[in-house]
Formats: sequence, structure tokens, C-alpha cells
Amino acid sequence: MPLVDALNTHKDAVLVTHWRAKMLLRHYDLAMPFWLVDEHGWKLELEDRTLEFVFTPYAHFPGAFVTYDHASKVMFSSDLFGGLTKEFCLFAKDTSYLEAMKPFHQHYMPSNEILQFAVTEMERYPMKMIAPQHGSIIPQPLIQTCIDYLKGLDCGLYMLLGRESDIQKLSRFNETLKKITRTMMVCRDFKEIAQGLLDIISGEIEATSLSFHVRDAQNQVLYFHSRNRYRGVSYEMPEVISTWLDNPQSNDQPYVFAHDKTHDKHYIFVPLNAQHGLHDEESSINTVVQIELAQKQPSEPHLKRLLEQMMLPLQVAIEREMIFRDMDKKREEIYARAIRDPLTGLFTRVYMQDMMQTLLEQDDRNKNKNISAVMMDIDHFKRVNDTYGHPQGDIVLKKIAACLLENCRSGDIPVRFGGEEFITFCTGTAEHNSNRFAERLRASIESLSWPYPMTEEAITASFGVALRIDYESLDDLIQRTDDALYQAKRGGRNRVITADDQQEHQHR
Repeated sequence: MPLVDALNTHKDAVLVTHWRAKMLLRHYDLAMPFWLVDEHGWKLELEDRTLEFVFTPYAHFPGAFVTYDHASKVMFSSDLFGGLTKEFCLFAKDTSYLEAMKPFHQHYMPSNEILQFAVTEMERYPMKMIAPQHGSIIPQPLIQTCIDYLKGLDCGLYMLLGRESDIQKLSRFNETLKKITRTMMVCRDFKEIAQGLLDIISGEIEATSLSFHVRDAQNQVLYFHSRNRYRGVSYEMPEVISTWLDNPQSNDQPYVFAHDKTHDKHYIFVPLNAQHGLHDEESSINTVVQIELAQKQPSEPHLKRLLEQMMLPLQVAIEREMIFRDMDKKREEIYARAIRDPLTGLFTRVYMQDMMQTLLEQDDRNKNKNISAVMMDIDHFKRVNDTYGHPQGDIVLKKIAACLLENCRSGDIPVRFGGEEFITFCTGTAEHNSNRFAERLRASIESLSWPYPMTEEAITASFGVALRIDYESLDDLIQRTDDALYQAKRGGRNRVITADDQQEHQHR
């Protein structure tokens, strides 16, 4: 390159390349300027033809691209479609060239996904010949055969994002995907998984929320959203959701855009097909992913590539959660008689269901409503587990449960609702008394002292309170209480929020 640079006498001469090559060549201190394909729309207009550069990242180096000549319809494919042949042959003669391509690509290409992406990008062009820099030229009759063969090769790793050439963004995307994979392997909490997936998506298309509409094995439709902390609540389906869930063959679009004119919000709806675990019929659609956008619809090619990459993590995440939910249901059936939580000594959810059903029926016959619910969630409990380990987390749960039992009356029903969540049903008391109980408990927890190594920690909790309204079901009472708790969390934590008893509860 320095010799070519020294011999050059043309003032308008440039080095046509990509940012990755420039990063290396600039150290030669060449006089000729660089003309970067990724800064010029991936095209070079010449006097008699147009050269189009097709970005094929990591095949087989980070900034790889191939060149298509629109005039001759020849694809100059660099290392792609190259072969290791014993003897020189200018043109590939027959399918025996496939065996020459196999070891070349398996050793040089970092992954099957990357290879498939590169070959598919090239396949969009009407090619009369493929001219690799190694091996033989591939004539038109063999082109499709070679393409199909390369798509099926098992090369290894993992493709990230389409034509994105920002190495830092790709690195962040890759690290987040690995975190999601690790979380799925070791963590039961669907909230963390869903938030991680949202972080990936929002980094690319400015999404503000991610939710799931799921039909379970009992044919019940559940809604998972941050507002219900991805716990999944039953609800009445919007029409755009029922189009897929009720009539899976009626819509074969990979996604649709929707605009809520009332609230001026934009959404993307993506159907997911069940492959295993939930249904026997692979063609059935049991999940629709809903992505809320911060602005109007993003560019179509970019969105398509993003969703192609996110489809599998989204599907695995929700199927995994539904399998866990099924396991939880079976476990509750097996331990239906175990009314006490072994760690905290509080009542279990199974006991809560049985006992509260009886109490609610009694309350329906009583004109003076006297059942209220107080839900509590330990603030930043994940930080305790991450910092001090799960044994210390168990100490926190047991000590706060003991504090709860100490503040309860004999007629109250304190329940470990799940994880770091507790709910207490107070009977024979007005709402303001339940508020005082919640505030007294909040202050007691805040004043607790903790043994080493948590001596400097100040553990707090947030509370939601709701008085049961006429003929309200247990699920609806819990949901209103949970909504109040959610507002306490959003309002800064370590506080008590009361639900509006007159406001009709709506499932979000």
C-alpha cells in the first residue's frame, strides 16, 4: 500500500473500503483519502455501471462486505462461496464443488447464523455469476444449489444485528443477550427476564413497554405487563389479539402496527408460535407480544431484523414462564394440605384460597363490609440477595415475617404471597384501621436492626391497602391492593397507598 500510494499521480484517487479496513490502513500514513462504503449508501456510481456493496459482517472478518456489479450481474463474493480445491479450475463444473466449499466455510465462518445472513443478503440480487477470491467461479446453473448448501452448514456461533456496523452497540447487544441467557438458566423471576428483553428492544427502536398476551393450557388468556409486575392476570382480549389467538390461520403477518388514537400511542404486535411444552399443535399461536413505542413506527428493514433476532428469546422466555406456572399449579395441588410456609411461618396461598372463599361468602351477607387487604413488598430485596447471598435474604424474610405476625391481630390472615411479597387480610375492621396497621408495620420494619454483615442496611417495605367492595372476588380484591402497592413503589417506596374503593377496577 505505501508503494501504490507513492506511485499514484491521480489527485482524485481514493481508497474504497469500509471503516474496519480504514482502522488498520490509516497507520500506514497514506496520502490517498479513504472513501468508505458505509458512509455513501453502500453504492459507488461509476461512468458505465453501479457497484453496490452488500454488508456481510463477520464473514469472515468484522467489516466484511461483497460487491455486486449491476451491469454484468456478477457478485464478487470475497471469501464467501470460496472452495479448497486440489487443482485449479476457473469455473465450478458440477455439484462436486460443494465438498470443496464445506471445509472452507466451516473453518472460516464464525457461525451458521452469520453465514445464512450473508448468503441471504446476496441472494436478493439477480446473479449470473459468483466470483469468490478463492476457489472457482460459480456459473448461474449452480448458484441456487450452492446457496442452499451453505445455508445448511453448521458453523458455530451467533448472529447479532443486520447491517449494524457500530461495534460498541453490537457489543452491548451481545452482552445483554448473554445476561438474558444466564438469567433464564439460573433465575425464576420472569420480571427480570422481561425487563432484560425490553432493554434490548428499547435500545434499538425506542420501545417503552413490553407485554405478553398468552393463552395457557386451560384455554385462559393471561396478560403479563410491568403494571402487574409480569405476574399474569386474566382479562378480556383486545380485537387485534383475538385475531391471532382465536383464529391462528387467519393472519400470517409476522407483525402489525396499531395506533391507539384515544391515547395517541403506537404499538407493534408480534405473534409467536408454540414449538413445544404448551400445546401439541405446532401451528397454533398461543402468545402475542405487544411492544409500545415512544414514537411512530421505526424503519421496516431495521425492525424486521431486530424481531428476527428477538423472536427466539421472547418465545423461550414466555414458554419457560408458562411451564413454571404449570409446575407451580401441580406443586400446589400436591401440597394442598401444607398451610404454613416453612420459611416464614405465614399461611400459604393454598390456605388463603380456601379460607378467604369462606370469609368472602360470609362478607357478602353482611351489610357492614369489614374485610380489607394489606399487601407488602420488601423494597430492593433483589439487592440484598445479590449483595449478601440468599441465606441472608432468608434471614430478612423470616425477621420481617416475625414483625408482621407480631403486629397482626388473632383474627387476621397473614400470607406469604410469593417471594418477598406478603398479604394480610384484616376482618372486622374499617379501612382507616387497616391503614394504621400498615403504617405501624411499615415503621416497625424500618426500625429493625440487622446482624453482620448487614449492620449498615436499612430495610424498608412498601404497602398497598384496599377495602373489599360489594361482591368483589378475591382475585379482584388482590389486584386492587396490588395496584395500590404498585403506586407506592412508583411513588418512591417505603410508604402506604390506599386504593380508591369507588373506582371500578380495570385489568390492564
